[in-house]
Amino acid sequence: MRFDDALKLVGEFGLYQKRLYLILCIVAISNALFMMGLIFHLYTPDHRCKIPGLENDTWEIQSPAHAHLINLTIPPSNMPLFEYDRCHVIDMRTSGNHSGTAGVIECSEWVYDTSVFYVTFTSMHNLVCGDKWKTSMIQAVYFLGVLCGDLGFGMLADVIGRRTTFTLCAVILTGVSFGASYAPDVISLTILEFMCGAAMHAAFIIACILSIEFVGPSKRVFVGVPIHMFFATGIVVLSGFGYFFRNHQQVQIATACTCIIYMFYWWIIPESARWLVTQGKYKEASAILENIGKVNKKAIEGEGTIFDEKTLELPKGAQLWHLFQHRILCIRTLIIFFNWMIVSMMYYGVTMHARYLGGNFFLNFFIMAVVEYPANSSTIYFLERFGRKKTHCACMFVGGIACLLTIFTVLYGGAEMEPATITLAVIGKMGSAAAFGVIYTFSEELFPTVVRNGGLGASSSVARIGGMLAPYVAKSGEEIGGDFGKAFPLVVFGAVSILAGCLALVLPETLHKKLPETIEDAKIFGSEKHPVYESVEIDYKDKEEENGKLL
Repeated sequence: MRFDDALKLVGEFGLYQKRLYLILCIVAISNALFMMGLIFHLYTPDHRCKIPGLENDTWEIQSPAHAHLINLTIPPSNMPLFEYDRCHVIDMRTSGNHSGTAGVIECSEWVYDTSVFYVTFTSMHNLVCGDKWKTSMIQAVYFLGVLCGDLGFGMLADVIGRRTTFTLCAVILTGVSFGASYAPDVISLTILEFMCGAAMHAAFIIACILSIEFVGPSKRVFVGVPIHMFFATGIVVLSGFGYFFRNHQQVQIATACTCIIYMFYWWIIPESARWLVTQGKYKEASAILENIGKVNKKAIEGEGTIFDEKTLELPKGAQLWHLFQHRILCIRTLIIFFNWMIVSMMYYGVTMHARYLGGNFFLNFFIMAVVEYPANSSTIYFLERFGRKKTHCACMFVGGIACLLTIFTVLYGGAEMEPATITLAVIGKMGSAAAFGVIYTFSEELFPTVVRNGGLGASSSVARIGGMLAPYVAKSGEEIGGDFGKAFPLVVFGAVSILAGCLALVLPETLHKKLPETIEDAKIFGSEKHPVYESVEIDYKDKEEENGKLL
């Protein structure tokens, strides 16, 4: 008997699983608050050099005299995106020389536009001009933390269990998240954000794994995708935090407060029964399955454990590197990794680039979150109707083409085509958001049970390479300048998205297939040798009494 067959006895997605799933989905909200919150904390407001000697200088023009003084001391920007030069002031000592030319010098003090945020970590520590690279660096280090955490905690969860690892992540996260709220300098914030990324996203990955390992094959799509709608809810909540607080520290404290509840999950969520089986802990796994059956009102008749060495097809132990020892598995794994990386880069990059699309910052951010609801909900239908592979490729193609088309609205449309540019960017975000939900489900079903947590953790780790690249690509438009600079990041996101979608066509379909338990199962997955869910379905109604005695 396989674990999926046992789930059919106790209920594939009954009250027990629904209740557990809702509890685990809350983790996705916090994950969004941390991951997307960096856009708020490290937001770079419009700014210019402070007028030398004017103590009460502000970004807002106070009077005609103030405006005249600004024009005398601040040179105009040579970049179309900005009105004033951001890093230089006119050297008044040379402005009246006999040549009639005025020199410029770098400034060390700035004034910031407070219409979006009153204060951010960037404006507090003047991470602009020569130090502007530090904001992208902090974001990249956060994703590096996610990479290390997913890989390290992912493999740890396959060794010591899902629940134990989740609790460890929760304890670490609670401490470092409050610490990050009061970070006094760039170095301390960078270290703390690395730890936040490692602990938070590892907890999210484990929540995803737990949610799918307690659900039967025919219901997996109903848990693999909706959890990402809770991620969108977290972005909506973050939009509210930002709009009402307008202070990066207050937003960080509010985010940190959501972590406290996860330390109590040790007494709320069970260990993965599927993982317990792979460890030979049949009694514990049977007790969990029996409890599921009672809650779902499908109690199993008979005494004894559901699993034992005689009735169970026990997967042999394996490690992550076993995925690279067979040519087919190696190719599939590399394609999965590449798709994760591109989906991540496009998803976060398009969101980061939203501030350059015009309009209200918070409204754009809110819209980018809300569009994820129809994007993810529609994929539930398409996943069941057309399968995982076709749905994922379609999402990558639609999102990629939409981003590519922005080059025409930006270069040839001008300001009057700004709504069309925003619309295309939103479609690009919808495509990447839908693809993110699909790739989680797709990967979870392709990796065998013995390395599923490690495989998904490794995939998510590789995705963070895309996340680390995203802020640099998103801000590359500033360096290029002009209309092409405004469109360039979206063109990059669109091109690589289409490439990843093409490569994904090589992967096997997983719709209505039994989850591979072992490395050997994974090797034949997608071939005629691997069992299809419908073809191995057991008539439990006719054999209920017999099964009860046998088990």
